[in-house]
Amino acid sequence: MPSLEVFFDYACPYCLIGHDYLRELLPQYPNIDIVWRPCEAHPRPESYGPHSDLCIQGLFFALEQDADIWEYHDRMFSAALKKRVNIEEPEVVAGCACGMLDYTALLESLYSGRYEKTLADANDYAYERSGVWVVPAYRMDGKKQPI
Repeated sequence: MPSLEVFFDYACPYCLIGHDYLRELLPQYPNIDIVWRPCEAHPRPESYGPHSDLCIQGLFFALEQDADIWEYHDRMFSAALKKRVNIEEPEVVAGCACGMLDYTALLESLYSGRYEKTLADANDYAYERSGVWVVPAYRMDGKKQPI
C-alpha cells in the first residue's frame, strides 16, 4: 500500500489549507496509508508564536488512545487558527479535545512532558533527516511531493 507522510504544524495556516485539501482528495485514493508527521514550524525557545508543541504532544496521546485523528486535527487547527485560543496552555488544549479524549489523562500527559522527547524526535525527523524546510510537506513512499 502506498504511504503518504504528511508534515504539518497546527499553527500554520498553509497546513490548514493542505489539511482541508487532503481531506477532500483522500476518498478518491482509499489505498493510501497516511503517516502523520507533526513538527513545529517555530519550536521553542523561538519567540515567534503561537507555539504548537502542546497540540502536537496531544496528538501523540490521541494516537495512543486510537482516537479519531481527523477530529483531533480539526479541533486543533480550529483552536489555533480559527478561534485563536491560547494553545500554549495545557488546560486549553485538553479542553479542545474534551469529549473525544479523557481531559484529565491528557492534561496530566501535557504537564508531565510525557511526549516532549517524541516531539523533539519528530522535529529532528522532519528537519534533519527528511529534508523538510517548510510545512506543509508531503512524501509519497519517501519521495518529495509538490504542494
